[in-house]
Amino acid sequence: MALKFITAEEAASVVRHNDNVGFSGFTPAGCPKAVPVAIARKAKEEHAKGLPFQIGMFTGASTGDKLDGELARAKAIKFRTPYQSNKDLRTLLNARETNYFDLHLSELAQMLRYGFLGPVDVAIIEAADVTEDGKIVPTAAVGITPTICRLADRIIVELNRRHPKEILGMHDIYEPEDPPRRREIQIYSPSDRIGLPYVQVDPAKIAGVVLTDEDNEGGAFTPIDDDTMAIGRNVADFLVGEMKAGRLPKEFVPLQSGVGNVANAVLGCMGENKQIPAFNVYTEVIQDSVISLMQEGRVKFASGCSLTVSNQVLENIYAQLSFFRDKILLRPQEISNNPEVARRMGLVAINTALEADIFGNINSTHVLGTRMMNGIGGSGDFTRAAMLSIFTTPSTAKDGKISAFVPMVSHMDHSEHSVKVIITEYGVADLRGTAPMQRARKIIDNCVHPDFRPLLNEYLDMGIKGQTPQNLNACFAFHRELSDSGDMRNVRWEKYK
Repeated sequence: MALKFITAEEAASVVRHNDNVGFSGFTPAGCPKAVPVAIARKAKEEHAKGLPFQIGMFTGASTGDKLDGELARAKAIKFRTPYQSNKDLRTLLNARETNYFDLHLSELAQMLRYGFLGPVDVAIIEAADVTEDGKIVPTAAVGITPTICRLADRIIVELNRRHPKEILGMHDIYEPEDPPRRREIQIYSPSDRIGLPYVQVDPAKIAGVVLTDEDNEGGAFTPIDDDTMAIGRNVADFLVGEMKAGRLPKEFVPLQSGVGNVANAVLGCMGENKQIPAFNVYTEVIQDSVISLMQEGRVKFASGCSLTVSNQVLENIYAQLSFFRDKILLRPQEISNNPEVARRMGLVAINTALEADIFGNINSTHVLGTRMMNGIGGSGDFTRAAMLSIFTTPSTAKDGKISAFVPMVSHMDHSEHSVKVIITEYGVADLRGTAPMQRARKIIDNCVHPDFRPLLNEYLDMGIKGQTPQNLNACFAFHRELSDSGDMRNVRWEKYK
């Protein structure tokens, strides 16, 4: 069956008001760009005529501005899941102008197959290659591509010439059977392959192919500051200590690390610490530091869902495909983030907290408990299943006015039962096997900024007697003070006694 080449505008005409549209990619990596911009233009044109036009959106994770940003500014999104990080979309979510379902990333594909979220009408996929018999080679990420291609009535392919066809072989495409026919996922080490190097679709469903030549929207990381570097070194030193104590094997275990500057610094510090042997990575996002460490021989293999790297690093990978092809594997997110696989391989999982409380509960998503930041992402997928779950965070924000540690988190994403270790620039709180009061003392003494330690110790003394000494009259005093004066350091407990 011959491929039909069309323009982005013609592709946008395939998408109708109230359609549910699935997009490829995971972070800006692997996301379509030209067709979403054309859909946004169509939405604006329809709105100018007084006609409704909005779509439901399923993506792998966050996306680039040419997808989430353009559609948000066009007011073209009626529903969005599972994760986002775009400023304009965030504004819509917090104004409740767009419905948002925050979801563990590993769950989305199977929820779509189960029919819990409605149909997938259209799939829009960025590809490095597509053949007449329906073989689609993804670009720098996979996300939910196999599932949305199988479920969609219509498929649009963005064939992006910035990604070479020779990337074939860097993907491992596998979908598990749905219950009750599901079997174990036969991945025992990060380099194990269980699927195909491409997505096989029914070619009759390909409504058109749009030729593009667009860069990824992968920006460079900001320079690492002293606090971020201190966190990275504290993580590396802690893991060395665990190896010396025999609580981690000498050959180490696969590592999962979240996305962002702190995660990049942690990986860099682990690579620099030669007491940690060369290690494997089993994660969702493969970042710049992983690629650097791979070239230095410190990372042996990296399995993930996306190459979330700067454009310069991606070009470097493509220029050296003969080196990287047998060291990187990109999978669908229900495999890269699968708790079964994470538990089997005994991952060390390192993720970032937005806010923590002194008893070890973590808020990953909501500012002051109400305003969505980005979403839970894959942190829950890994935290609950990991051999060792670590959360990192700078101890303060906004020039010291905000403490990352509060009496009670304003929104809970990960409970104390899943959080094993918390690390800041000041030190490490190992919470394993500790009672609530012991956890609180460790967190305050080792992780909290000195400006806030007296306040949090005073709070503990105010706590109502019991297993967990919370004071419900005062547990949100830090948040209230931030709202009232803009500085948590101004808390005075006399107001609450």
